[in-house]
Parts: sequence; structure tokens; C-alpha cells
Amino acid sequence: MRQNKLFSQTRGKLALSYAFVMGVILSLLGFGVYEAIAHAHLITLERELKSVAGTLHDSLESKLKQPGQVEPRVRDILPNLCLVEINCSSAQVNGERHRLSAVNQGDYYIQLFDQSGNLVAIAGAEPAGLPLVFNRDSWHTVSDEDGNTYEQISLSLHTDDQQDWGYLQVGRSVQDINDYMSTVKLILGLGLPIAMILVGVASWGLAGLAMQPIYQSYKQIQQFTADAAHELRTPVAATLATVESALLMPSLDEKEARNILEIVERQNRRLSQLVADLLFLSRLDRQPVSVLRQRCCLNDLVSDLVEELAALAIASQIILSSEVRVGISMAVIGDEEQLYRLVSNLIINAIQYTSVGGKVTVILDKSDHHGMIQVKDTGIGITPEDQGQIFDRFYRVNSDRSRHTGGSGLGLAIAKAIAQSHYGSLQVQSELGVGSIFTLRLPLVGSSVTSSQPT
Repeated sequence: MRQNKLFSQTRGKLALSYAFVMGVILSLLGFGVYEAIAHAHLITLERELKSVAGTLHDSLESKLKQPGQVEPRVRDILPNLCLVEINCSSAQVNGERHRLSAVNQGDYYIQLFDQSGNLVAIAGAEPAGLPLVFNRDSWHTVSDEDGNTYEQISLSLHTDDQQDWGYLQVGRSVQDINDYMSTVKLILGLGLPIAMILVGVASWGLAGLAMQPIYQSYKQIQQFTADAAHELRTPVAATLATVESALLMPSLDEKEARNILEIVERQNRRLSQLVADLLFLSRLDRQPVSVLRQRCCLNDLVSDLVEELAALAIASQIILSSEVRVGISMAVIGDEEQLYRLVSNLIINAIQYTSVGGKVTVILDKSDHHGMIQVKDTGIGITPEDQGQIFDRFYRVNSDRSRHTGGSGLGLAIAKAIAQSHYGSLQVQSELGVGSIFTLRLPLVGSSVTSSQPT
């Protein structure tokens, strides 16, 4: 297939199409995975922030007494709390105690605003350059001067006697999530080209596998065309040569003219038979089931053929006999003329490939619900390599084109096609130098007890 430019180009286009489609699918899948991971982390962050803010909110409200005033006991909850009017630089770190609080791990910060929206106190890791203007929205996103992003939640605060105290604002850095998503994006970005390379290689291989049957059919058509041209050329060339030689003669007597006409007739018959065989195979290809359906008796078919071909066997000095191994009459539904041609081809083929003094036996038997006809010969045999091709059109075991040793090479192809059109099978078993057995199996439609007489 590599040597054929048309198939190579088609294979390349097919592989490119596979790769493009898979690239689009993988890109959409990667985008979907990225969005799903980002959404899952965002939902987790919001739940976590809401849980922390809710816990702090409930704890603070139980310790607040006066609106806008931070009670000393609030420090029990927020040890590193810093009032805005006090320099907080020395109070931001206080040993291991601060690390026990969620708001002292570097991710969270807390801002307390009075009812007017003025900042009263801060706690946790207050980002540098973060806007200190109160935002009344429950959820909002802010950024510091370094471009780091924070997610904030705002809740109303009340005193222990349910007076409006102000607002609690809890924020959390999303830098860890952004770093993680950057890593995911990097993995997906590097993974997509690698996956596309693998997809490209796999697409090339799959395209080759997909086109292999087409290429084999193409090769068979090429071989069929070459063989058909060869078979058609032989009788045409012989006829043309005969006619040309006749035209070169100054005069022809009646005997010479008759001989020339006989040669032309013989070659035309050969040509007509070849064309008829090809048309027959073409019809079977278009309609595999026989059009004419009638009841055919296999017992009568075998006995008639053995009787009719006895003269051919005697002329070839071959012993032709039949062996009926069943005591019933076996019938099938199909075209009797086609079945006659099928078995006839098998017997004639066996006679042609059996040496003088050899034996051809036609066996009639039953296997399950199938009638079985075996044509067994003691001929030259068939090599294992040839057994897989002998049913191909124009194929012969011998490479010569002699009419005596193989005809046009369509006999077994026709037999195989007829067997398949009758829902049957045709198989061969052979050993080189020993002989061959062609086995035909056809589905039976009924049987009745009858006497069998071996021939």
C-alpha cells in the first residue's frame, strides 16, 4: 500500500482527519476538566470561607457589648487582633499561640467595621495594599498591590443584646488555588501536544488497518482485470491470426476454408464461454440468493453427474465412482441448474488434475441438517499456500493457461459463488502428491426413507 501513491495520500488524509477530530475532542475535554476542577475548588473555597466566617461571627457576637467598641475579651478569639489607632507592627506575630488559629496561617485575614463602614480592627495576615474601604456586598473579590487575589465575605455583627454593632469581613487568599490551577493548566498544555502525537501515530496505524480491506479489493480488481485481459486476448489473438493467414492466401479450397472456420468457431466458443462465466459471477455478486427456487434431490444430482461424466473419466483413463452413505433421499431448495454446474465443476476439476490410473470418488453423506457432497481424488494435490487462493477468480494451481490443466480459472470461483448463494459452504482439504477432497455442504429441507444403490 505504501507503493501506491493514491492509497498513501488517502491514508494520510484519513489519519489527519482522525487526528483533527481527536484533537478537537481532547481540547474540549481538557477545557472541561480544567473548568470542572476550577469550579470544584471555588465551591470548596466558598464553603470553607463561609464556615470560618460563620464560626467567628457567632463567637464574636457573644462577646460584643457596645456598638463599634472592641471588648478586651475579643482577643480570646482573635489573639493577634489589632486596633487601627494602634501601631500593629509589633503585634502581628506572637509565637506558637497565633498559629493555632485559622486566621493566623497566612491565608485568612479579618476586618471589623463599625456601622458607618469605618475600619475598627484587623486580625490575621493583612495583605499589603489591600483596599480598606468597606464593601457591603456579601461576596466580592479584591486584589492587593502585588496582584494577588482574595475572596471576601461580609456579615453583619450584633452585640449580645442584639444591637447593631457593625460588620465582620473575612477574606482568604486564593493564591494556593491559582498556583494549583496553573499547574493543572501546564499539565494539560503539555499533555495535549503529547497526546496529539500519540493520536497521530495511532491514527496513521488505524487508517492503514481501515484501508487494508479496500486495498486488498483494489489489488484483486487489478489482478482480475489483468487475468481477464489475458484470457480474452488469447482467443481474440488466435482468431485474428487465423483470419490474417487466410487473407494472405491467394485462394482457398473448401477444406481449408472449413478448417479456418472451425478454428474461428472454437475460439469464439471459448470467448463466449468466458464472457458467460463472467456475467454469471456478476449476477451472483449482485443477487447472492438464487432467483429460481425449487426442490432438488441431491441423490439424483450425484447419480446423474457420475453417469454423464463417466465418458470423460474413461477418456482420461480415470476411475470415476460414487458412494452414497445415507439411506434417505436428501433434498435442498435452490436452482437445480446452478447446483448441477457446481458439482459438475468439482468433478471435472478433479478429473483434470488426477493422473492416469487415478481415482475420483463422489461421496454423498449427511452432516447434522446439511447434505454433504464430497469429491475426492488421488490427483496432484494442492499446497497449503494455494488452498487459500484456489477459489479466487482466474487463479490456478499451475501457472500455465492450458485449457486442459485449468481452463480459464473460473470453475472453482463459480462453484464457491453458487454454494454461498444457496446458503451453503465449499471447503477443500488437500495434501501435495496425495490428493484433494472438496466438501460441499447445503442445508436440507426434508428427507424421506429410500433405498440407496451404490454406483
